[in-house]
Amino acid sequence: MSDPTTIRRLYGRRQGHKLRAGQAALVEELLPQVSVPEEGPLDAQTLFGDARPLEFEIGFGSGEHLAGQAAMRPDHGFIGCEPFLNGVVGALGHVREENLANVRIHMGDALEVLERFPDASMERVYLLHPDPWPKARHAKRRMMNHGPMDIIAAKLKPGGEFRLGTDDPTYCRWSMMIMNARRDFAWQAESAGDFLNRPADWPETRYERKARRKGHEVWYFRWKRAES
Repeated sequence: MSDPTTIRRLYGRRQGHKLRAGQAALVEELLPQVSVPEEGPLDAQTLFGDARPLEFEIGFGSGEHLAGQAAMRPDHGFIGCEPFLNGVVGALGHVREENLANVRIHMGDALEVLERFPDASMERVYLLHPDPWPKARHAKRRMMNHGPMDIIAAKLKPGGEFRLGTDDPTYCRWSMMIMNARRDFAWQAESAGDFLNRPADWPETRYERKARRKGHEVWYFRWKRAES
């Protein structure tokens, strides 16, 4: 299986438009309060002060899905990782406006954070609309590779769920190839509707709406972590 370090370099820009004063204040004041500690082992007790179930989102965009899931399950703890500053600002806005006390945020590499949790500690892991890196020579940069999936598999509880959303046909085919080669995950689809229709507990993101406006199909994949 591939080495997870092949995607550890964070490609692309880290910041887009210049932050407005209110956005900068979120970064200066709120982000330190909800940030994942930079070092050391992590668990629910460390982040939330109790033994609540944990869910983890890799690359949360502007935070709509992360906030929606956190609002639906306030007794769960949600950890979101995003290297893009403007995305982090968007998530911070949701945390403040919706008074979400069950969200922790890391601006940077998701896998480095995920590895610091105990094995079999996550109820769900989400990867929604990751960068498809469509050129064949960039395939090793895709999050959907065996190295990252080995880490995700290790951190999910048996019976825990991994969710992938994409509107890119190449990434869709690639992901199916990767997951079909694995025996530690079971695809939950029983009919085409199970991956063509967004589940009720899958909050829509602005990226998804944008993709649909462009006429793109969107695929919703759910895999359960197999029992050891």
